[in-house]
Amino acid sequence: MKAIAKTRPEPGVEIIEVPEPAVRAGHVKIKLEAASVCGTDLHIYNWDAWSASRIKPPRIIGHEFCGTIVEVGDGVTERSVGDFVASESHIVCGHCLQCRMGQAHVCVNTQILGVDVDGGFASHAVIPWENARPTPKTVSPLIAAFQDALGNAVHTAYSGPIEGCNILVTGMGPIGQFAVSVCKAAGANAVYATEISEYRADIARQVGADRVFNPTSEDVVGELNRLHPGGIDGVLEMSGHPSQLSLACNVVRPGGRISLLGVYANNEQSIPVNDLIFKGIDIHAIVGRRLWDTWDQMSALLEGGKLMLEPVVTHVMHFTQFQEAMELMKAGKAGKVVFTFEE
Repeated sequence: MKAIAKTRPEPGVEIIEVPEPAVRAGHVKIKLEAASVCGTDLHIYNWDAWSASRIKPPRIIGHEFCGTIVEVGDGVTERSVGDFVASESHIVCGHCLQCRMGQAHVCVNTQILGVDVDGGFASHAVIPWENARPTPKTVSPLIAAFQDALGNAVHTAYSGPIEGCNILVTGMGPIGQFAVSVCKAAGANAVYATEISEYRADIARQVGADRVFNPTSEDVVGELNRLHPGGIDGVLEMSGHPSQLSLACNVVRPGGRISLLGVYANNEQSIPVNDLIFKGIDIHAIVGRRLWDTWDQMSALLEGGKLMLEPVVTHVMHFTQFQEAMELMKAGKAGKVVFTFEE
């Protein structure tokens, strides 16, 4: 079969011919219907410092995908041939302290599909049965493919109150756009966003943002204070930009929450700690998806039919067009790029 792989320790990825993977005990074999390109894949494509320190070529990349189970390995009783499933990228050990305490999303032995083990940018993939998450067949494969990323938004949004709240989401990359839709579906009173790219801002409006501010040309603090003099109930910081972290601290109301998903270029950031203490702010650091609570929340949202996700899918391409897809993402001219695998 053909697969997209990192074959050498240098920029770029390529299509290679590899044997179709054999199912093994505790695993399932999936025939892919769709896969989604993630920022992690772009890091690997660019071969940045993180990728160079983590990836051991050759490696089939890709960790957001969906498809139908075509074979189950020995010992698998909770998945069956014919099940429509989506991938959870974090393979966890099940026995470390965190796993035993219900915190598997921070398992210290986590392996990531497409990073530490072969991923799913191919016609078939073999993954642990628990990582193959059952998905209603009413959900389009173009949406089901990126539940891993959608789960990040769900985890972030649901780390505090949403219903009836005024929420600010900073940074309108795809996960920020998902978060806007999640908050609207969960009954937020108003959802605001910040974004410097008009391309991404337009998608944010399509998925339900009540207003999108450009922090380079608008007084976001002043406008939010005018709209909500008491402050914003919750800020979901998705941008990883220091200015938006500062904004979050400024506009959140006393007793509100700040949920941090964005990753910063500089690990050391300055925040007004005393102000946050005296305002009684809840600060949440978010990574991955709670296994498996977030998936249950996400399933309910998808089945409820209130999520507006289609505008985020800006490009649908055959996986052999990977080069074009990577360059579109690199140029910031795409939302979610979804690969198909028709022969």
